[in-house]
Amino acid sequence: MHSANIGPELQRLIDLLAKMPGLGPRSAKRAALFLLKKREPVMRPLAFALSDAADKVKACSNCGNWDSIDPCAVCAETSRDPSIVCVVQDVADLWALERAGAHKGRYHVLGGLLSPLDGIGPNELNIGTLLERASSEAVKEIVLALPATVDGQTTAHYLGDQLLSANVAITRLSQGVPVGGELDYLDEGTLSAAMKTRRPA
Repeated sequence: MHSANIGPELQRLIDLLAKMPGLGPRSAKRAALFLLKKREPVMRPLAFALSDAADKVKACSNCGNWDSIDPCAVCAETSRDPSIVCVVQDVADLWALERAGAHKGRYHVLGGLLSPLDGIGPNELNIGTLLERASSEAVKEIVLALPATVDGQTTAHYLGDQLLSANVAITRLSQGVPVGGELDYLDEGTLSAAMKTRRPA
């Protein structure tokens, strides 16, 4: 909602901040005022960081993680087990598993979940490259680390069917992941336990 007594530059800042997850118009106004009050220590460095990230950060051509190098730092890590590929919905889930130290193999970011009601089908997700990776001789196991939601389960079933022709074990996260649970919101212990006790899909 635009305010007649707010200048166009400030209004544009508020409108853009309001597009952020968890920020409505009122929170966006508070954030804008905070940034203006902290212009030198926060606002200018943030503007530079946003510009730098927009120019340099891109999706890894191998796994889909965000990084300024390609392949990303996770893919480039030689100590990782290339035989296990963990499939996640989004980069936030990859970060959550990394934070928990729960997975020592490779990753594959789908970029979303199948959702026919929202018009998201297999072509909108990073599924083709997953099938290519699964057919590699180096890959022995695909871990479907997808949320326990309707869309997550639908996606897991679809991927399970698509991966049948590949000579790989297909597993899923086990205990501790509640129905409807998003991985990014789970604690490190729960994620580690769910990865260690994964079960056949």
